[in-house]
Amino acid sequence: MDTSESKHLIELGVSYRYAQAHGWVVNAIVGWLSAYYMEDPRFRVSRREHELETGMHVWVCEIEGNMPIKRLLTRLQADIPPFQVHERSTPANGRTRYVIDLAEADSDQSSRT
Repeated sequence: MDTSESKHLIELGVSYRYAQAHGWVVNAIVGWLSAYYMEDPRFRVSRREHELETGMHVWVCEIEGNMPIKRLLTRLQADIPPFQVHERSTPANGRTRYVIDLAEADSDQSSRT
């Protein structure tokens, strides 16, 4: 089987503090992900979740083969406020989760207020 044809799931998350600092960003990401699918059919959103325990918004995305997620995140950076990405492995389901969070400078300012 050709690995470029295989599909797998990843998660794209927005931290609670990033969503709180930029109230409009969750809706913006919903629209952005829809538009990205129209541009690159190797990508699609399977479902959206809101984790009550963490406050994080999470999109479970299906990608084909070795689609570059870093490229998607770089493109997203042009459309929403500055952020940093934390790459984590989720033990419950073995997926990789890319968490959008406040950039360090924003994080430092919010902790001082």
